[in-house]
Amino acid sequence: MLKGIHPLLGPELLHAIATMGHGDEIVIADGNFPASTIGPPVVRADGLGAVAVLEAILAHMPLDQFVDEAAWYMQIVGDPVTVPEICQEFDDMVKRLSGDFKLTSLERFAFYERAANAAFIVATTELRIYGNIILKKGVVYPEEIHRV
Repeated sequence: MLKGIHPLLGPELLHAIATMGHGDEIVIADGNFPASTIGPPVVRADGLGAVAVLEAILAHMPLDQFVDEAAWYMQIVGDPVTVPEICQEFDDMVKRLSGDFKLTSLERFAFYERAANAAFIVATTELRIYGNIILKKGVVYPEEIHRV
């Protein structure tokens, strides 16, 4: 256990977000997502839901402020207009912890293509379908780093 670190960030996930650079992307995936076969290294978050993992990551990782889009969710197949309930929860969490960022929807296969280029995939055991989000890491400024 470490002081000041969200308790859901285990060593592997903490390492993943710490080693990512500005512009790198991370996927938080539900239990149905093909995490192990899509390409990027997988960090297991068994027993955790996607919204809880999103909160833990955003407690320490800023989103990219230098681009128009920094967070994406997967559209419902055949119904691109309806926002899944879990994606509304993602949106609320992003706004609460990261500010005025707008989540952008991606068609399922476009989401998979973007996820294949991510730095990491966090495989949760989220049971709700469409519980997937991609985040683009922003800059951490010197004044945000705790000095010992």
